[in-house]
Amino acid sequence: MNTFSVTISVYKNDNPRFFIQAMDSIINQTVTPNEIVLTVDGPIPQDLNEIVIQYENKYNYIKVVRIEKNVGLGIAHQIGVQNSNYDLIAIMDSDDIAVPDRFEKQLRCFEENMGIDVLGGFIYEFIDTIDTIVAIRAVPLNHVEIIKYLKKRCPMNHVTAMFKKNAVLKSGNYQDWHFDEDYYLWCRMMLAGCMFKNISDVLVYVRVGKDMYERRGGWKYYKSEAQLQKFMLDNKVINFFEYIINVVIRFIVQVLLPNNIRSFIFKVYFRKRAK
Repeated sequence: MNTFSVTISVYKNDNPRFFIQAMDSIINQTVTPNEIVLTVDGPIPQDLNEIVIQYENKYNYIKVVRIEKNVGLGIAHQIGVQNSNYDLIAIMDSDDIAVPDRFEKQLRCFEENMGIDVLGGFIYEFIDTIDTIVAIRAVPLNHVEIIKYLKKRCPMNHVTAMFKKNAVLKSGNYQDWHFDEDYYLWCRMMLAGCMFKNISDVLVYVRVGKDMYERRGGWKYYKSEAQLQKFMLDNKVINFFEYIINVVIRFIVQVLLPNNIRSFIFKVYFRKRAK
């Protein structure tokens, strides 16, 4: 349990400065990854590509996998997992910042709990710099609480996830599911009998825009989540009553409510206010 890969994808709209911060936060961990699989999701601008090349040339444990056309985050992570050489894989986003001892804490937890298949933790959400923390997203900690929470909302902070490669592969790996590729994966891993755990430590600073909560709405977002709820119903993750409640709540919040009210609800009810 002391060797692991990190998979991170980059695409054309990524901010080069944010990408550097994300990569450096992985490289400068108290426990350095044995491998970083960097998936380039389609053509990227020259300045961003030069940064990718610099990292590839400087660190021999960085493997760059280039995809000819943009395929989206779900398939990019699928390819990242397939190209990882180690049994443990950590997920990272291209504009977030890992706390310096993130991997050390997660590896220790895997060593102490050999039956775990997926391990995550809390996140800080920040604007501009990590000194401007606006919220904390806490998640349930033990397997029973996580499965119960999964019936209503995504129970893992995806950017904090570290998992066993064989557990993800036996569940069908990442697949394309617009906005919800991680939630979809957790559902399938639950159905495959995988064990989940979160630790009550903040593992990643997640960059959010001032309008992030407002943007979590609209028909496209609702349709994706409603279809996922139908998948959960068809596979008996939830019952019909739970399905109706989940779909109705999502329709109200994501379609009917104005952006400012939706933003208020996310900040007040779905996040802890940063002190």
